[in-house]
Amino acid sequence: MNEKYDDEEWSIRLNLAACYHLADHFHMSDIIWNHITAKTSLNKETFLINPFGLRYDEITASNLVEITLDGKLVDSKTSASINDTGYIIHGAIHEARQDINCVMHTHSRAGLAISALKDGLTPMIQDTAVFHNRVSYHDWEGMSTNQEECKRLAKSLGNNKVMILRNHGLLTCGETIREAFMLMYYLDKACKNQIDVMSTNMETIIPSNNIMEYAAGQYDDPRFKLGDHEWPALLRLLDKKKSIYKT
Repeated sequence: MNEKYDDEEWSIRLNLAACYHLADHFHMSDIIWNHITAKTSLNKETFLINPFGLRYDEITASNLVEITLDGKLVDSKTSASINDTGYIIHGAIHEARQDINCVMHTHSRAGLAISALKDGLTPMIQDTAVFHNRVSYHDWEGMSTNQEECKRLAKSLGNNKVMILRNHGLLTCGETIREAFMLMYYLDKACKNQIDVMSTNMETIIPSNNIMEYAAGQYDDPRFKLGDHEWPALLRLLDKKKSIYKT
């Protein structure tokens, strides 16, 4: 517990900081770029974001920055700054989707490759069934620094929790931080799998629409709910690595 924050916000800060370190561990960070954001608490219309200039492995629960939906720092005394693209992309989704508490955006190598394919992602293995007919797409508009893009981003996402930003990267969101992370973990894995399969130039087996839809629906079963089972193990991984996320 940190005396500066109540229990709810400190818990969110801990889990969000952990998410940054896990993204770095699984090679989904991009030096000082990209963002993972989470609503500060149920009672606030603000969200937490990484201070600009820090690597993901330097993020801690206490150095996360609280900002409004339009990118204004809540703590006027802080010397921290943020990257504008963070509140443009993330603020748009936090404002439009009240069911979403965490938004994650990456520029992973495999994600960038799939984002440049005309047909986008083709789920073809068990671990990617969760994305079947559940991926949105948003056309690239250059660097996301124009607030006018916010509504278009939210409209492109619609009711899905996964979006491929064409020629740009990947985006996932979740009701929890752990859900957003696991969706990104498997989305990046799906991109890698597709590239691996395409590189063989051999005939591909794509499961039928019926079986993929059935498998996608199985993720609603508590036994397979993304994040619920993996998160404690992932936090133990960070503890084993002596991560600084808790500070």
